[in-house]
Amino acid sequence: MMETREGGCHCGRVRFRIEVDLAQTLIGECNCSICTKKGILHLPVARERLEILNGANEMSTYLFGTGTAKHTFCRHCGIHAFYQPRSDPENYSVNARCLDDYDPATMGPRRLFDGQNWEAAFAKRGQEWQAER
Repeated sequence: MMETREGGCHCGRVRFRIEVDLAQTLIGECNCSICTKKGILHLPVARERLEILNGANEMSTYLFGTGTAKHTFCRHCGIHAFYQPRSDPENYSVNARCLDDYDPATMGPRRLFDGQNWEAAFAKRGQEWQAER
């Protein structure tokens, strides 16, 4: 069952609309440093099912030194809302946490660090860093 959803970056300058079957689509994770640090969950969407509503001029692209990953993000708030994978140019990968009316907390990060979810591990690392200073 296809659903039409809208979403965008945190500051709202980049907005998009997708059509996707959320019940059948697998939400995945990326191992790159940006996705790991920001807890991004990738949602594959066919190219013809993604429409940029506004903010195309507000986006920047970061190409990793390895040349294997290329991420598009809002240059104002730094949120990676979607990108076109170089390995699969017929599709887009949308940050599932950027969808409206879709509670990101219910998705929960599945990646664990030292037995903790991403948010808890991030806070712990921050406390440890402050203690070292």
